[in-house]
Amino acid sequence: MKKRIKKRTLSRKAGPRKALQRSLVRSLVLQEKIETTEAKAKDISPIVEKLITRAKKGNIAERRYLSALLGAVSAKKLIEEVAPRYLQRKGGYTRIIKRRPRKSDSARLAIIEFV
Repeated sequence: MKKRIKKRTLSRKAGPRKALQRSLVRSLVLQEKIETTEAKAKDISPIVEKLITRAKKGNIAERRYLSALLGAVSAKKLIEEVAPRYLQRKGGYTRIIKRRPRKSDSARLAIIEFV
């Protein structure tokens, strides 16, 4: 019997989907603002929120976790530049702004950025 499934599959199997999510999160951390499809933006928003919450702690275990997940450069930027901005904030670190449909395939676009 099929049960309710929470996650978005993005028309990909688990491995390629996780790689896509990791790539989008890494790009968002490095550039602080990316344009992608609305579904992908909504998919990575909770992931980024959880990573910022972990980066706010800043202890060695969190640094190792983030470095293994995102890479050294992205983890360093997340811990040293992005997370200190949100020390007084309890959540809601990202904003999704809906944009026009893409011309080629009419996919709904969105901008995801840090607040």
